[in-house]
Amino acid sequence: MGLLLSASHQILEFACRKAFQRYRQQANDLEAVQRQKLDQFLKQHTSQSLSYEAFVEKYPITRYSHWKEKIEQSRQSGKNCLGSEKIVRFQPTSGSSEALKFIPYTQSFLNELDEAIGLWLTNLYREHPQLKNSTHYWSVSWLPESQRKLLENSNLNDDSALLNVSKRVLSKITQAVPAEIALAESAEDAMFATAVFLVADKNLGMISVWSPTFAMQLLDVIEQNQNEIVNVLRMGQWKRRSLDYLKAPRSSEQSYKLQRLDLKEPTAWTELWPKLALISSWDTASAERWAKNLQDRVANVAFEGKGLWATEGVVTIPFNNRYPLSYQSHFYEFLNLESGQTVPSWALKVGDIVSPVITTGSGLIRYVIDDELEVTSFYDQVPCFLFLGRKMTVDLVGEKIDQITAQKVLATFQQEDYVPVSLLGIEFCEIKKPHYVLLSEGNLAKQPSAIELDELLKENFHYELARNLGQLDEPEVKHVDDAWYYYKTLAMHNGMIEGNIKPEPLKKMKTKII
Repeated sequence: MGLLLSASHQILEFACRKAFQRYRQQANDLEAVQRQKLDQFLKQHTSQSLSYEAFVEKYPITRYSHWKEKIEQSRQSGKNCLGSEKIVRFQPTSGSSEALKFIPYTQSFLNELDEAIGLWLTNLYREHPQLKNSTHYWSVSWLPESQRKLLENSNLNDDSALLNVSKRVLSKITQAVPAEIALAESAEDAMFATAVFLVADKNLGMISVWSPTFAMQLLDVIEQNQNEIVNVLRMGQWKRRSLDYLKAPRSSEQSYKLQRLDLKEPTAWTELWPKLALISSWDTASAERWAKNLQDRVANVAFEGKGLWATEGVVTIPFNNRYPLSYQSHFYEFLNLESGQTVPSWALKVGDIVSPVITTGSGLIRYVIDDELEVTSFYDQVPCFLFLGRKMTVDLVGEKIDQITAQKVLATFQQEDYVPVSLLGIEFCEIKKPHYVLLSEGNLAKQPSAIELDELLKENFHYELARNLGQLDEPEVKHVDDAWYYYKTLAMHNGMIEGNIKPEPLKKMKTKII
């Protein structure tokens, strides 16, 4: 396995090298590359040849609601109603306005993603050469039965599925956890099985997930089920019959190692996985706190943040300790949040606060990703960004609560031993009108009252008006022992996908858990 593993990494690195070279060689030709991307897209998808200036005149800015009907028609008919190219899969994603959205993936779009992945992997191998002699964990998220029925079997929520066929074959050899875990009967079973496969793998070198809370949860599962995992690895058999569809891993060496470790010690994880060299996850905006906790949890392991990857497309990638635009992937514009103007990537300036607008091989044209970015610097001509957070507004009845308001609420009530985690807008409740819930953990004696929360929210004129008109019910303060677990459970209850969930300071939920 050692030779096969090493050879697979070498071939994978070679296959990714061209994307790396293209990115570096053309970084001083941003406008030319981007105009060519647009021209190729228009010829392929619209049979037109337009300048950028004419393109802007002809096509409006769009969001998911603009494409939803055509996407649903495509899913029902099996034909691509967005363009001429065959749709190879529909990728599910959780959104701020939809519990579950489906984004069409064509081969052209996958090729665009491959440009970013190739750059990222090549850079990883250069920065951390020890990864060439280890296995990797790329996030595999459990899918509930209700969502599986909406998807084809090929649409398991497996990050490696974004690679092209040859790279996917190579990556499977280097993976620590099988994709079939997504088909477990429950999220609990999926997490447990993932934990067992990870512990069984003495060659684990990288853990790559989206949310840092997902990684911490995996560590919790290992710690809480230490004895059971030891027994599974020693016998090579599941004690949970619901997992019998998977062949259980067996490793006497790892079982004995796990048995003697005190997993509360930060150094224990590198004793369990001596080759563990890198953990990658979101680490900015609302994820920053959780990423720091994750880094503290696992000692002596390098950490790398994610760029901005949305299911609809990739915007930035980690490269040279910055997050430059993945300019070789899609055609990019940016909505300036101060001026309201939309400009191409080559017109950006340091200090601009923007939201990405992408045109991609999936057929989405001038599609807004409602995230907020700041231009911080340039790599040659390529803009680099800092992710500031989601440009999100919760609007249950017209009150328009925004991120700034939510962050003010969290900051106002936060104390050393009391932590407000998120402000939740609850759209539907059988016993109440729409209302807000402040989710928190810590010292219960420090918890604010519902009245205090209400008064603070009433500083927003539209919220106060909605309360006075009786459109919004009194808010609630929900105190729990583990706020992240409650948040995640609630999000999944609302149809979101576990691996895609990250704590947001402001989040709309259709229903709540009473």
